[in-house]
Amino acid sequence: MFVQSLKFIQSHQGKSKDIAIYGQELTTTTYKLAKMNLAIRGLTGNLGERPADTFHDDQHKDLKADYIMANPPFNLKNWRNDAELTDDARFAGFTTPPTGNANYAWILHMLSKLSKDGTAGFVLANGSMSSNTSGEGEIRAKLVKDDRIECMIALPGQLFFTTQIPVCLWFMSKNKGANSKFGYRDRSGETLFIDAREMGTMVSRVNKELTFDDIAKIADTFHAWRSDEAEIKRRLDAKEISVEQYEDQAGFCKVATIEEIEANDFVLTPGRYVGAADLKDDGIPFEVKMSELTQTLYRQLDEAEALDKAIRANMEALGYGE
Repeated sequence: MFVQSLKFIQSHQGKSKDIAIYGQELTTTTYKLAKMNLAIRGLTGNLGERPADTFHDDQHKDLKADYIMANPPFNLKNWRNDAELTDDARFAGFTTPPTGNANYAWILHMLSKLSKDGTAGFVLANGSMSSNTSGEGEIRAKLVKDDRIECMIALPGQLFFTTQIPVCLWFMSKNKGANSKFGYRDRSGETLFIDAREMGTMVSRVNKELTFDDIAKIADTFHAWRSDEAEIKRRLDAKEISVEQYEDQAGFCKVATIEEIEANDFVLTPGRYVGAADLKDDGIPFEVKMSELTQTLYRQLDEAEALDKAIRANMEALGYGE
């Protein structure tokens, strides 16, 4: 993420010294590697005084960030016991996340760290979009009702080397109102759903990779939806995006209202909203296509019958006839 952040700043003619980086890590080795990564790229950052547990030893209690990126551990169990963190300020107004799964603890932790116009983007297991275990559904419902969910993206499986499970991207915003400074239109009461499960290219027998065009299609769709007219024009002129105007696309993207999400029991799985992709008409009349398919089927049945006879003959020749 540090590498991509630096590339993003450079591609937008920004200065790395204009950003302040904060983070936290529990594992000592990873903590040291992160500090080294920052140093060799000329980035300054505050990763806390020491390696520490995010939930039990928050190193940035007063932090309010404009942007948050994270890839927290999926489905972390036993992150607290029943008596711990029940009155934690980060979970105020919400049901305390269950001890058996930290997914929603991560979500609420990040939400609590956002500035008034802040945005968070993070990766979680697909189960986080629909789980109702031990109050998780209640937390998700309140996030939707509070209009915090900006965008949900379902990704294909096999993107990671360490796990084959499909994952999703969550994007949350503290403020979805219009913001001329950033070129955002008013998205109040709206959530964008993108189903990218069919995207990607296999680069090995077990791993898939999103191509540059795949990533561009997802990003362009999001920016075309979020941006106001002036910002879209600026991005088009700068050739930053190729989508001139956002439109729902069956099987790929759909904007849903809070009421629509509530009607779906606050499940945030994109497939529930985008529907199935439209089938392309190949121009062949149904009667012609049905006739061709029928002849193909009969031909295959004849071939199967001939193969059955050959197999029987061979079995009899070997002395294993009926």
